[in-house]
Amino acid sequence: MRLVIQRVSEASVTISGEVKWAIGQGLMILVGIENDDNSEDIDWLVKKAINLRIFDDHEGVMNKSIIDTNGEMLVISQFTLHARTKKGNRPSYINAAGPDIAIPLYEEFVKKLNNASQLQVGTGEFGANMQVQLINDGPITIIIDSKNKE
Repeated sequence: MRLVIQRVSEASVTISGEVKWAIGQGLMILVGIENDDNSEDIDWLVKKAINLRIFDDHEGVMNKSIIDTNGEMLVISQFTLHARTKKGNRPSYINAAGPDIAIPLYEEFVKKLNNASQLQVGTGEFGANMQVQLINDGPITIIIDSKNKE
């Protein structure tokens, strides 16, 4: 399972011309799921995401987590995070999990993120054509992959 985490001053997701969810200061999290991902991957990534110290303290040093700042989170499913581009110019998504595996894991990730943080967690809609807008604050962008725990 792969996350792209961006510190944002605001973010939103629009589906069919309507804003489904919008947040202020917090984290925009893109989630890519592979076929062999499981609950252990989710638990590890949730802990990493909510404890990641990428928000400024009173001295301007990135020393606070999303929990410390009482921020918001927007989580968007993103199968293209597992694109393979080694051959040719058309990406292959063979490593990305199909909906039967990905949807339950995505929903579990969102639920556990909400429970562990006790913060507002918004979502897009799995499989929908979404327009995501954000203002990356910093810019700060972190990529975390559960296959690289060590």
